[in-house]
Amino acid sequence: MTTPPPALLIAGHGTRDEAGAEAFRDFVRQLQLRLSEVPVAGGFIELSPPPLGDAVAGMVARGVRRFAAVPLMLVSAGHAKGDIPAALAREKERHPGISYTYGRPLGPHPSLLSVLERRLDDALGGSARTPEDRADVTVLLVGRGSTDPDANAEVFKAARLLWEGRGYAGVETAFVSLAAPDVPSGLDRCARLGAKRIVVLPYFLFTGILPDRVREQTEGWAAAHPETEVRSADVIGPEPELLDLVIERYEEAIKGDLRMNCDSCVYRIALPGFEDKVGLPQQPHFHPDDDGHHHGHHHHGGHSHSHAH
Repeated sequence: MTTPPPALLIAGHGTRDEAGAEAFRDFVRQLQLRLSEVPVAGGFIELSPPPLGDAVAGMVARGVRRFAAVPLMLVSAGHAKGDIPAALAREKERHPGISYTYGRPLGPHPSLLSVLERRLDDALGGSARTPEDRADVTVLLVGRGSTDPDANAEVFKAARLLWEGRGYAGVETAFVSLAAPDVPSGLDRCARLGAKRIVVLPYFLFTGILPDRVREQTEGWAAAHPETEVRSADVIGPEPELLDLVIERYEEAIKGDLRMNCDSCVYRIALPGFEDKVGLPQQPHFHPDDDGHHHGHHHHGGHSHSHAH
């Protein structure tokens, strides 16, 4: 008799917005349809039902003993780093005999960057598909905002990866809460940099109170600055790419294959404008200031993961 695969437990942030909470629950249902052999459940850390503990208890009642938990979050802030592991540890005490592995946040994965690019195209009415058309478009990517500097830095990383190779005039970054710059300050910065057309792009998975606030603040700023064309793009949403990525994170977690930053590695992934680098053999490289003592600087296998797996 084969061992059943571990169940997939989706951990969500939680929102006071009922449409946002329902979008999460519906996404979990879609995952269950895709993974017919794997029990799938989802719960929230705070603010909306069902809580993560109820999702675990429901699965345990169905006989599940092994879980892979995937945080349905774009950045690794306090929730992904602390709250979810703490909640899982609590469930382990409540349900002796269960075990779990913990997957990575979704991060600035190339497939999500492609969805963001589509959202920008939609906001521009399909008029900016080529680098030439995009040369006067400045994007303001707006993250949730965190008290964790690392989480905020992840949003800047996403902005940079979105800018690379796509031809936008620039991709600036702002936050809707807890971190500077806020949305009006971000728009001011775009304007001072000479932006002709600005698209405000919410770096959020689903609709909710914070993405609504981004749109309201954008509209308020635009009304006060009629000389600048400003548009609002939509959130990522429950796209096929998002389903695929969660399944990829689940498979990584159950195989113990938690990698370094391979999602955005030009030697592994075809990033726009860098497609020729995929699969290139990696040579050790020497810094000009190496004095023959080789200070461990040749990245022993640093990118040899182009051949791994």
